Amino acid sequence: MTASRDDRRAPAVAAAGHRAAAAAVTGPSLSVDGRSLAASPDVRAIPEATVARLATYLRVLTNGDETPIGTVSSDELALAAGVNSATLRKDLSFLGSNGIRGVGYDVATLVERLSRTLGLTEHRPVALIGLGNLGQALAGYGGFASRGFRIAALIDVDPNRVGTVVRGLRVRHLDEFPAVVAECRIAIAVLAVPAAAAQEVCDRVVACGVSSILNFAPAVVSVPGHVDVRKVDLAAELQILSFHEHRKNGALASGMVRA
Repeated sequence: MTASRDDRRAPAVAAAGHRAAAAAVTGPSLSVDGRSLAASPDVRAIPEATVARLATYLRVLTNGDETPIGTVSSDELALAAGVNSATLRKDLSFLGSNGIRGVGYDVATLVERLSRTLGLTEHRPVALIGLGNLGQALAGYGGFASRGFRIAALIDVDPNRVGTVVRGLRVRHLDEFPAVVAECRIAIAVLAVPAAAAQEVCDRVVACGVSSILNFAPAVVSVPGHVDVRKVDLAAELQILSFHEHRKNGALASGMVRA
């Protein structure tokens, strides 16, 4: 996933969690084998790059398992997350979690701490706007629920889609979005709309009080400073892969010439 210049603050998994998690992590401290793990004093002090990696650590640790058990060493977790051990230990120190020398981190406790910091102690309601091919695929994606999110509302403007039922939810018209936000307590919206409509839809979403947006539309949208936007540019990701293929082929050809 490529972060563009409209990626204001944190990844989708943590965009809304920054503010909501502040109260969650300042509760009673956790403990591992009797060793106290002090609560993080202020989640706002966690660097943005660290937030992105925390989400990766949580994904690696859970991997669809809601009740992970056992321990994991910093080397094991760092390798699985694609970072070095020093970076991982520094990231986890923001959570007050230092592990136990020679033992590692208690997985269940670490998952709990990561979830609290990312504001994922409850399933956050998400509105999916745009029920074209991509939107239909996103609506059916089961990974949201296992990561702390639930699709609470489906929105479109096509009269052939509005009123139909998709994945157990009735598709609502964009004109109903203010009521949807109030009914479903929507704080995060996913845009899967055409590029030409992205800015207008984004403006309407922000006007309803939504402060976190995951943008799949192939367009950059402008938002006020208090709104967090993450852009998923699938074409850009493919272009990056194309570059790596080009570089690998070039290196192979160069080696063949030298031989």
